[in-house]
Parts: sequence; structure tokens; C-alpha cells
Amino acid sequence: MAQAFRTRSGQRGISFLGLLFVGTIVACVMVVGAQIFPTVVEYQAVVKAVNKASAGSTVPEVRLIFEKAAAIDDITSIKPKELEVTKENDKVVVSFAYDKEIHLVGPGYLVLKYRGRSR
Repeated sequence: MAQAFRTRSGQRGISFLGLLFVGTIVACVMVVGAQIFPTVVEYQAVVKAVNKASAGSTVPEVRLIFEKAAAIDDITSIKPKELEVTKENDKVVVSFAYDKEIHLVGPGYLVLKYRGRSR
């Protein structure tokens, strides 16, 4: 019967202030994650467009294919003229690199550096 009545020192759990602190941290992480997610989706679209563009045989053709794919997938982070087109063993290789800045608070920014190349 003594176990039915617990004292305050025997209680376990999180206090209200602790819950607010944890909730604030989780909310901040979710806000930043919500800003990062669209950039990751756009990066995947860029990789897909670059892989399509590598089917071209000349630099203007590669850039035209990328431009058409970019218009369809709404790619705004990189322009066709910023692509680096090279040949390796009779295969066209398209490389790209761009940075994405996400404003956090005050003078603080999160910089994401995206790099890639065609298969």
C-alpha cells in the first residue's frame, strides 16, 4: 500500500519547461528541414536533367537538352551556360556545381553546396 502513494521525489517524466525546450528545438529543426527539402528535390531534378543532356553530342545540343528539361522541372538554381561539358573515352560528361543559401536568422545563413556529374 505504501507504493500506491508516491512522493514527488519518486516521480519521473519531463517538466513543462523541459517539454517547451524540447518542442522549440524540434520546431526549429523542422523549419530548417522544410527549407532544405525543396533544394534537395531541385538537386535531384538537376541530376536527372544532366543525365538526359549527356545524350547530346555537341556542347550546344547538351545545353539545349538541359534547358528544355530545366523548363519542364522548373530548375532555377543553375543555367545551361554554367554546365561544364567534357568528353571522356568518346562519352559526353556533363558536370555542374552550385550553392544554395538559406537565411536562418540575422546574419546567419546555411550554405548548401551541390555538385554532380552525369553517369
